[in-house]
Amino acid sequence: MAVLPRRDFLALSAAAAAAALLPGRAFADVATGVKLHGLSAFGDLKYKPDFAHFDYVNVDAPSGGLFNFSPPNWDYNQNTETFNTLNSFTSKGDAPPRMEMCFDTLMVRAQDEPDAVYGQLANGVILSADRKSYEFSLRPEARFHDSTPLTAEDAAFTYKLYKDNGHPKITQALKFLTDAVAVDAHTLRLTFSGGQSARTVLNVVQFPILSKTFYTANPFDSSQLNAPLGSGAYKVGRLSAGTWIEYERVADYWGRDLPVNRGQNNFEIIRIEFYQNRTAGFEAFKKGEILYREESVSRVWATGYDFPAFTSGKVVKNEFPSEKFPTMQATAVNQRREHFRDARVRQAIALCFDFEWTRRNFFYGSYERSQSCFEKSDFRAEGPPSPQELALLEPLRSQLPAEVFGEAVIQPASDGSGRDRKLLGQAAKLLAAAGWKRSGDFVVNDKGEKLSAEFLVDDDIFVQIYSPWVANMKAVGIDATIRLVDSAQYQLRQATFDFDLISAAFNFSATPTLDDLEIIFHSSTANASYSRNLPGTSDPAVDSLVDAVGAAKDRDNLTVAMRALDRVLRARLDWIPSWFLANHRSAYWDMFGFPEQKPDFGFPVETLWWFDKGKAAKIGKA
Repeated sequence: MAVLPRRDFLALSAAAAAAALLPGRAFADVATGVKLHGLSAFGDLKYKPDFAHFDYVNVDAPSGGLFNFSPPNWDYNQNTETFNTLNSFTSKGDAPPRMEMCFDTLMVRAQDEPDAVYGQLANGVILSADRKSYEFSLRPEARFHDSTPLTAEDAAFTYKLYKDNGHPKITQALKFLTDAVAVDAHTLRLTFSGGQSARTVLNVVQFPILSKTFYTANPFDSSQLNAPLGSGAYKVGRLSAGTWIEYERVADYWGRDLPVNRGQNNFEIIRIEFYQNRTAGFEAFKKGEILYREESVSRVWATGYDFPAFTSGKVVKNEFPSEKFPTMQATAVNQRREHFRDARVRQAIALCFDFEWTRRNFFYGSYERSQSCFEKSDFRAEGPPSPQELALLEPLRSQLPAEVFGEAVIQPASDGSGRDRKLLGQAAKLLAAAGWKRSGDFVVNDKGEKLSAEFLVDDDIFVQIYSPWVANMKAVGIDATIRLVDSAQYQLRQATFDFDLISAAFNFSATPTLDDLEIIFHSSTANASYSRNLPGTSDPAVDSLVDAVGAAKDRDNLTVAMRALDRVLRARLDWIPSWFLANHRSAYWDMFGFPEQKPDFGFPVETLWWFDKGKAAKIGKA
């Protein structure tokens, strides 16, 4: 699933470094008028200005080899089943995952900190006294792949282009950007109106910087299959449109020895192949045509690894701990359809999902029931609201469901029979209370219209998983169906909100920003095509709580605001929580090395692992 999915600046003076490293600081307290080496939203920066490399890398990792994998996550307009464009940063079209590896950014995330970024293209930044402008010093040695300099003019061009034509995830973060100016060849100034969240810049500095020359000569749209000019550790190599793509390691990459890059980008070639269904991808893995995959199908993980390469020890199964990110996996109920606007209808649909039966029969006991929009984090609401949460919720009481002020809403456990009569009886009563009366096999409204609900899916596995849910919905009178479509149609219908019910999974950053939440929950994105606000949530009370998250001055206040938001979202049931997994289920041909300690806030196998010639020789893959 997409996800789509995610933060103290270059300090050249001891005074600036000391200011940035004070414990418990909020972004609003970061020093202005001095050059900083990194930025975090709250708390300490782990790495000092003179750090040599991130702790989670192997700086002695060898270079070389092929890494052919099925990406477990992707971003922007990317697709794992096909591709028809190499522009990953526009809203339309289907781009291959990992195009972002071809580009550098002003700053990059440290994956062992919840919210820290350090300089890549930028070797420093100065925050203005009014905190509206950021002046970045760009490294003069930065180069595009054709050896031309990457300048502030390219960066200013990029941000203006993104603001006008970028993917919604990008434009949402730039909506308060008022200007992007190249002060000189190596100085970029970004100016905001003041309406942005203080932490917005943490997202903005991670946007890929494009070539002004290339995108002046070529349109910035989804029609491009010629490789864009980049500056990153990789560039587009060979490809077959919609079938496979290779990213080649740039031999003379200008930034190879930067502290933020050392020990990473070790493979000579990273190759992605595209399959229309999971079975074909798994068969390719069994034959060694794919070398790494994360297994998303519990049945396959439990029973499918009995092929010769696995039994002989050439293929390894391993579980790595998940990141400490808030996670949401849920089914969106599209309230642009009038009959889903009544929360009782959404609750009735939720009661028809028998997770306990599904877990036993489809998941082999491996998944847990999701209850929160922010699972696996401190942002998950528990018990009744705290006094601090109530301070945010009470002014909104008249706009909120009564359930918000009691125990945090929990989806009830079923008896595991697959058709829990008690829960289905509750669902039928909710539909009747919402004005839907039984007429034959279905419920109808006062106009005689049936209540219909269609799940939109793009994989056979979801047809299997949702069929029992559909059967229960039919049992209470809902005309429920499943529509299986190809990847391209699925992407388009999701982007244009042409569905009744659709499932999605998201990882939020460990320190969520206003932009992270607006794209999914805020009324400003309810009707913005290609946004992640799939249910069409448009509620002033939710907006107020999202704004409170953006305005939080420290982690304690952030946690309070996130928990209050979680309570409201769970009571509204715009998203019906489904399930989550505690670990990465990874399978790979035993020919790779990887760091002993996985970082807590990232798992980019393709950049942290390396090709091990000795292991490869033992399994005949040298």
